Amino acid sequence: MTWNHFIYFALPAVLLWIIGAWSAWKDKRRMAFSATLLGLIVFFSFIILMWGSLERPPLRTMGETRLWYSFFLPTAGIIVYSRWKYKWILSFSTILAIVFICVNLFKPEIHSKTLMPALQSPWFAPHVIVYMFAYALFGAATVMALYLLWRSRGSGTFRGTSYDLQGEMLITDNLVDVGYCFMTLGMLFGALWAKEAWGHYWAWDPKETWAAVTWFAYLVYIHVRKVSPQAVKPSLYILLISFLFLQMCWWGINYLPSAQGASVHTYSS
Repeated sequence: MTWNHFIYFALPAVLLWIIGAWSAWKDKRRMAFSATLLGLIVFFSFIILMWGSLERPPLRTMGETRLWYSFFLPTAGIIVYSRWKYKWILSFSTILAIVFICVNLFKPEIHSKTLMPALQSPWFAPHVIVYMFAYALFGAATVMALYLLWRSRGSGTFRGTSYDLQGEMLITDNLVDVGYCFMTLGMLFGALWAKEAWGHYWAWDPKETWAAVTWFAYLVYIHVRKVSPQAVKPSLYILLISFLFLQMCWWGINYLPSAQGASVHTYSS
């Protein structure tokens, strides 16, 4: 199995996810679940086959982590749809998954069988996988924030405290809460991995520093929502800023001068 075969799995998966999203809008819940889950199975089959072909978890490069993000987005979407019956979530997850799939099709980057010693720890795979799922949940929460801010445009605050707004903020809060739990778990796995690979749990590496910034940013959002639930718009802006920090932690760190040759989390060389 090589990356040349990716398109033969990606296209059927995307088609099934589109059918699932369309079915959700048409209130055909059984078809929405069936199509989305079947698409996940098809896509995950490629990940498993690549895992066997590479003789290691496909988690080293940005292209490989985009595989997991493309998988976890519809996974998060179907979970949210199942729990809160929000029709748009499957459309959102499908669109974002298509974006990451297209990037992998046109710019797959370098995919090698080699795995440096630091990445051979048993803690490495769960660390990255758990983080990717957290990122998918935070992505869904960010889209909710953008939608709610767009709906409130032209006014200094949200007009009224309608049941819809309370329900949408509850969904946003739940997405952040669950994503935060997974991110915290991912950081703990990362600390165990760092201890085994480099001899210390935390060293304020550029990647670790931005991970801490991201963790505290989402913690601020959670506290603001608990202490001042009426401050909806400030909370949503905090959520957007937190997502920007997350992007810096995920891939932006690779372009910072401070990380070049200094970060132990830079694996491209």
